[in-house]
Amino acid sequence: MPLDTVEKIWMDGEFVDWDDAKIHILTHSLHYGSGVFEGIRAYPTSRGAGVFRLTDHINRLFLSAKVFLIDIPYTPVQLVEAVKDTIRVNGLEECYIRPIAYLGYGEMGLNPLPCPVNVSIAVWPWGTYLGDEGVKHGVRTKISSWQRHDPNAVPPGAKGTGMYVNSSMAKVEALKAGYDEAILLSPQGYVSECTGENIFIVRRGKLITPPVTAGALEGITQDSVMTIARDLGYDVEIGNILRSDLYMCDEAFLTGTAAEVVPIREIDDRLIGEPGPMTKAIQETYFSTVRGEVDRYKDWVEHVG
Repeated sequence: MPLDTVEKIWMDGEFVDWDDAKIHILTHSLHYGSGVFEGIRAYPTSRGAGVFRLTDHINRLFLSAKVFLIDIPYTPVQLVEAVKDTIRVNGLEECYIRPIAYLGYGEMGLNPLPCPVNVSIAVWPWGTYLGDEGVKHGVRTKISSWQRHDPNAVPPGAKGTGMYVNSSMAKVEALKAGYDEAILLSPQGYVSECTGENIFIVRRGKLITPPVTAGALEGITQDSVMTIARDLGYDVEIGNILRSDLYMCDEAFLTGTAAEVVPIREIDDRLIGEPGPMTKAIQETYFSTVRGEVDRYKDWVEHVG
């Protein structure tokens, strides 16, 4: 599906026309995958566009960059303002936001340290990642034959561009097999995460999500959902999940900025069914929260102004 284009993209402190936002073919990150990025969403609120947990996302961008020894030539505050400016200049009330810091043109070879660091921010209208039907009735998933990478091979706790080849391979495998999404296991056999989302299951009355030690990214939507779930009175646990736990769970859903909160209706042809009560309660609260409708979480929404 082609992107819904907008007028401007922020590139290294300047606004560039969408069609002119180009890089050189010898850009280092294009060849070696050495960049970091974030996915963020802005939603319509009673006060105009509001970006959900914008500062938290930008701070995570800088933490990812630290892991890869990428020195971003801006402060977090500057990039927070740049995101808001980019939304304003494009006149959007609702959009997906993609900040990326990458190694640019001027050096080639496996040593990234001499490379210039470039930063861009793109925004565009983007609907539900896994489809409206998936949000309402759940998605079909399969355990991937591709493992999540070992943390001593590449760091899954950082959101690095090249690392998502792993996710893409799992996603393509799932789609070609007739499923909507894949679930990856860690090298130790524990449930890690989906291709771009954290996973939760409900078993024996507890809401459980895998730890970062299983190769899961420390998700911002995941953290929001855990807070919401505890405030709703649910018992939330971060703990290892076995493949068999997935098959025996009472409810399951995945979370991520692009996907938001999506129920899982089936795992490896084991039927879970329509979204359960815990999933629906969390999902409803989350969608109200991101639109600034829940006073308890109003500080999570940063208004563009």
